Amino acid sequence: QVQLVESGGGLVQPGGSLRLSCAASGFTFSTYAMSWYRQAPGKERELVALITSNGGSTNYADSVKGRFTISRDNAKNTVYLQMNTLKPEDTAVYYCSAAGIQAAMLRRYWGQGTQVTVSS
Repeated sequence: QVQLVESGGGLVQPGGSLRLSCAASGFTFSTYAMSWYRQAPGKERELVALITSNGGSTNYADSVKGRFTISRDNAKNTVYLQMNTLKPEDTAVYYCSAAGIQAAMLRRYWGQGTQVTVSS
């Protein structure tokens, strides 16, 4: 059974930092690209950051470039999102997602999300 379990969300003041983690199981983690999405109230879900299966390449939304860093540990089946210099507009539910090819089909999995609130 595929599971993506996010953790590390919470309430933080503007300018603060948080580190999100996503523990994966039930699929071959090292062959999947991993990404973080977020969805704020009343807005569509948006891609925040993506990392390739071997960690060799990353991509970020313009709104988080220079502040957020995505990384992964394939030995621990875990992907991380380090978020620095947080702003109120970063407030959202953050979702971990996995995408890859399995049995000749594109597979995408989602976590349940973790709330990040940036407020003074």
